Amino acid sequence: MNTDKTPIRLMPDSACLTEVLHLIRETFAYMEGRIDPPSSMHRLTMEKLQRQARDGEIWGIGDRPDAVVFLTPKPDCLYLSKLAVAQNNRGQGLARRLVEVAERRARAKGFRALELQTRIELVENHATFAHLGFAVIGETTHPGYDRTTSLTMRKRLD
Repeated sequence: MNTDKTPIRLMPDSACLTEVLHLIRETFAYMEGRIDPPSSMHRLTMEKLQRQARDGEIWGIGDRPDAVVFLTPKPDCLYLSKLAVAQNNRGQGLARRLVEVAERRARAKGFRALELQTRIELVENHATFAHLGFAVIGETTHPGYDRTTSLTMRKRLD
């Protein structure tokens, strides 16, 4: 990785993918017991990280890395997931930088919007994403549940 805080794209053979997995598990751990159903990060493996880097994109900042985001093309938008910033690096604008990367990548691919999902219980995430320009456009219910479990948020790129 890099130490100058410039976002770089990680490839399937990037040596730091193990650290990416650790960062996601560490930063998503606070959700344990707070969200239902449990986070999909529990199903994340090195093989899935390599597939994401190959079929979609993974962008990281820092040498450990300090922050990451997954980008996946969907039919009408670029989908963001697994946005994670290490606890000791929060408040430095790293999430904003990664969203800016996503905006550039979306435009380069011809998309006019970014989209993400955030769990209904994580109200602080709703506020963070709203601050980054995302607006709620829908609700999702995981299979087997009879209540809203996630909010879909979208940022238009005009």
